[in-house]
Amino acid sequence: MKIASYNVNGIRAAINKGFLDWLKATNPDVICLQEIKANKEQLDLELFENAGYPYHYWFSAQKKGYSGVAILSKTKPENVVYGTGIDSMDFEGRNLRADFPASSADGKAISVMSLYLPSGTNDARLEHKFDYMDRFQDYINQLKQDIPNLVICGDYNICHNEIDIHNPKGLSNVSGFLPAERKWLGNFINSGFIDSFRHLNPETQTYSWWSYRANARNNNKGWRLDYAMVAEPLQQNINRAVILTQAVHSDHCPILLELDV
Repeated sequence: MKIASYNVNGIRAAINKGFLDWLKATNPDVICLQEIKANKEQLDLELFENAGYPYHYWFSAQKKGYSGVAILSKTKPENVVYGTGIDSMDFEGRNLRADFPASSADGKAISVMSLYLPSGTNDARLEHKFDYMDRFQDYINQLKQDIPNLVICGDYNICHNEIDIHNPKGLSNVSGFLPAERKWLGNFINSGFIDSFRHLNPETQTYSWWSYRANARNNNKGWRLDYAMVAEPLQQNINRAVILTQAVHSDHCPILLELDV
């Protein structure tokens, strides 16, 4: 099972930059999108269907042109859940889950979530981010009791360790690398998840987001904000986890996870 995740920073803008050609070439079974910045009604959905994704699900923010997540799939999920049921989280369209049945008698049913955690751009947003993270942890703790084979892909807006950011000392007081954020992410992993990229690439310093300022991408002054977190029952199924830095349709690049299921 080939799962991609991509913060596209506006799906319409990404399409204009060649996103659909990239999608067809990469050919994941499922792709999670974040920061789509559009409502479904604003999109030509046939473009995705013609690219090989007849099943597509969109969860947009109430505020137009902001946030939002989506999941595109080659096969039909048996269940799709929009949001978490928690109003303070769902109005910005940040969680969408698709449950896929086991493909064979010895296979495993897999649930894939597209997640877009808030950023802490100012004091109010940082407070909202921490509240969101706490509620999200509680939500996932409950969800795992019923959905053990969970894969949470998306933009977590947090770098976990110094290897995940280009200037750890200089950015230690910036949201996205604050000690409290890093601690939360570590605790989230310890609650029963595997950072799939770091699991297979323990020493690799690769980033998934670069500021548009100061030629950051060309200078590789980046942050690893995007993760495919795999629930521990699926650890032995992790086959490949990579960051696709050559894709340039956004200020982020996509990540890719392959599971043997």
